[in-house]
Amino acid sequence: MALGKYSRVDARKSSSGYCSTVTIVVFVALCLVGVWMMTSTTVVPGQTTDVSQENKNEERTPVTEISSENKNDEANNEETNTDNTPTDEGKQKQFEDNPGDLPEDATKGDANANQVEKNDVPEETAKTEEEKPEEKSGDEKKDDRDGSKDDSEDGEKNKVEVNQDSEAGENKETNLDNEQTPEGDSGKTDGEKEDGQTEEKADKENSTEKKDNSSEVFPSGAQSELTDESTTQNGSFPTQATESKNEKEAQKSSGSENQSQYSWKLCSTTAGPDYIPCLDNLLAIKKLPSTKHYEHRERHCPENPPTCLVPLPEGYQRSIEWPTSREKIWYHNVPHSKLAEVKGHQNWVKVSGEYLTFPGGGTQFKHGALHYIDFIQQSVPDIAWGKRSRVVLDVGCGVASFGGFLFDRDVLTMSLAPKDEHEAQTQFALERGIPAISAVMGTARLPYPGRVFDIVHCARCRVPWHIEGGKLLLELNRLLRPGGFFIWSATPIYQKLDEDVEIWEAMKKLTKAMCWEVVSITKDRVNGVGIAVYHKPMTNECYEQRSKSDPPLCQDSDDPNAAWNVPLQACMHKIPVASTERGSQWPEEWPARVQKAPYWLSSSEVGVYGKPAPEDFVSDYEHWKRVVKNSYLQGLGIDWSNVRNVMDMRAVYGGLAAALRELNIWVMNVVNIDAPDTLPVIYERGLFGIYHDWCESFSTYPRSYDLLHADHLFSKIKKKCNFMALVAEVDRILRPEGKIIIRDSVDIINELEAIFKSMQWDIRMTYSKDKEGLLCAKKSMWRPTEEEKVTYALA
Repeated sequence: MALGKYSRVDARKSSSGYCSTVTIVVFVALCLVGVWMMTSTTVVPGQTTDVSQENKNEERTPVTEISSENKNDEANNEETNTDNTPTDEGKQKQFEDNPGDLPEDATKGDANANQVEKNDVPEETAKTEEEKPEEKSGDEKKDDRDGSKDDSEDGEKNKVEVNQDSEAGENKETNLDNEQTPEGDSGKTDGEKEDGQTEEKADKENSTEKKDNSSEVFPSGAQSELTDESTTQNGSFPTQATESKNEKEAQKSSGSENQSQYSWKLCSTTAGPDYIPCLDNLLAIKKLPSTKHYEHRERHCPENPPTCLVPLPEGYQRSIEWPTSREKIWYHNVPHSKLAEVKGHQNWVKVSGEYLTFPGGGTQFKHGALHYIDFIQQSVPDIAWGKRSRVVLDVGCGVASFGGFLFDRDVLTMSLAPKDEHEAQTQFALERGIPAISAVMGTARLPYPGRVFDIVHCARCRVPWHIEGGKLLLELNRLLRPGGFFIWSATPIYQKLDEDVEIWEAMKKLTKAMCWEVVSITKDRVNGVGIAVYHKPMTNECYEQRSKSDPPLCQDSDDPNAAWNVPLQACMHKIPVASTERGSQWPEEWPARVQKAPYWLSSSEVGVYGKPAPEDFVSDYEHWKRVVKNSYLQGLGIDWSNVRNVMDMRAVYGGLAAALRELNIWVMNVVNIDAPDTLPVIYERGLFGIYHDWCESFSTYPRSYDLLHADHLFSKIKKKCNFMALVAEVDRILRPEGKIIIRDSVDIINELEAIFKSMQWDIRMTYSKDKEGLLCAKKSMWRPTEEEKVTYALA
């Protein structure tokens, strides 16, 4: 009986315990499900990594990054891309970029950089659209994956991060195919959720104009003929490295390891904020056996390029915008007054309070550059500024007022001057927004191909053209296009001092022997100077009729395009005569020449991207027009009114510069010495550029450029030489608050993003697709406090 009694009691206890257990299990399960649902959609605060979404079934998912000051949980809903119809333009997708369909508040625009929205809620969270995708059957999804006609939009991983203004404390990530711009609601804290005080709010959506989504933000690396570096060849173009190596022989790297952490120091040099590594290498300069030919002003690059950061001048501030900058700049940005003291009476530059002002004068045009420019045109109408004459080399440019005012005549001028006792000539020019480079006519050829400049100008540039067989003037002859003009305004033309008379007689003899025709010798009575204009022949007839071969013609094996560290020679290259040779005809007038393939590009020759050269040229131009229009001008949040000095660090045909030509900017096209030698093409279309090896420092002052563009440059340098030195060089030549746009592999983009963040740069946008990526970053004013003594510059 006792057993039965206890059995009944146990049964009652067991039933009650079973109910309690079930209740607890259900409650715990519900809690776990809730926790799982919340944590599965939460972005960890403080992280800035990109979020990728597999784009199957043509579905796009906008992703929001939650601010580091918030701990809100938001569900990210998918948005279906309904534009799934293939078009006839599908075959051209490889050259297309996204039409710039970024919502206005999803990019970090310069225009609203100082507009910070105030909110009573201390913590803000950006929100995404909550729009549920359509449900599809398994067969429909399979058809979407397998039956897509558009290679560039299906079955690919897209990743994009676009940051909102840091001043407003917002970071956003958005899909670039979004057609609607959500308004962000203030986020609620976890405490409010736990207390049951959270209220659901409907997202407010701002309808924006629907944009064409038939193309992509970034071309697929596998599909794009213009960005797939694995298939890019030299085509029929030799490289400058090969040309120069062969030429030098006829006349007689260390890679960086991956770093997970980055630390920076200031460069401690005698040049201070004006440090140019290849021109301030005092150790190498002291070892020179002679400086007779200005060897000490030439490039002497350190074996190990610096990886330190150049300091800012005290009181540095954002540069004045063009065209006001042509007239005045901030004194503290280029705090040098010596030139104003020496040349102030000639209206080069004057100190005026907190500004340096430029009245537009020079040694030979004290009463203004525009009058001087127009006087030349009146003397020689065939010059036709901005039509026949488009690209000019100004040797010994002073502060480059000549080139600065030629912009008014639609002319591009490459201004050139040494870093010498005339303090900061080219630095003044660049700060003003005028193209310039620090270089000297010494013992080596200038880094330009032969027969490319329409005009070469020298206004009392103090270059001894006549000495040593006219070697320096013969270098100008190499650079001057057949039929081009040499404009020389100097004292030997109009003064009768013994020295001037001697130089003038020597120049008359030399130019006649070179077959240069004297077109005009005139006296500008306003400026009180004389101007001589010479014309280079377009045939070899004069060369063949000379009674004496002095200066001699160069050997047929001498390549006039070889220019990288090639010694000067006192000889003349023959004029090309075949109709298919470059230089046998004058280019079309500007601006027609910019968009038409040069006559000497033959269809029998293979271009850089594997097509016949003329087709290659057109494809490149069309590609960059789409990129600029659809992405760079409206998709990156760049205020282009703040941009003046631009460098394309790895130009090919100059397509980017051509696509940007309607803007009030100029572009320095850099052709790498180990890349296909396409720089002559760039000049032929009325643009300009220079040869360079990015394993070395560029010949320009710090803080020279507003925007840098690097298309698959960093990945090539990483295989070749010091990767971190190139990063430091980019920091050196880019102005504070300047932008850089990088297109490269995803691995390089990710590495550079981490490096730039270590320099406290602002990452404006990152995007990746099919192992190809794009990064837009903004340089900050930050400088490290610890210094690193650059021994080779101080020794």
